Amino acid sequence: MLKFLETPATVVHVIACLFLVLVVLIQPGKSGGLGAFGGGSAQQVFGGRGAGNVLTKTTWVTAFMFFSTSVFLAYLSSSSPDSLEAAAKKKDAAPSVEPLPAKPDAPTQAP
Repeated sequence: MLKFLETPATVVHVIACLFLVLVVLIQPGKSGGLGAFGGGSAQQVFGGRGAGNVLTKTTWVTAFMFFSTSVFLAYLSSSSPDSLEAAAKKKDAAPSVEPLPAKPDAPTQAP
């Protein structure tokens, strides 16, 4: 029933993952600049401490989306019939394979 939500949840999960990496890389380090993208323009756009507040809130929201979709996708994978438990049950139910008989031309060993 929830199987039709797997693809959209996976898309949201990947986008949240990539956006989270980007937001974490943009956050100011201990020196106060915007790490990878030059720190001077950050104070003009966000104000003195505005970059930290906006980026911190964005990080929290994106991290919540990432963890929520992680839990949801883990639930979907464990509740599907293709889960590991179902595969193990199929393996146990499969008939055992008997070894092939020896070749008749093979030399026999003396006891």
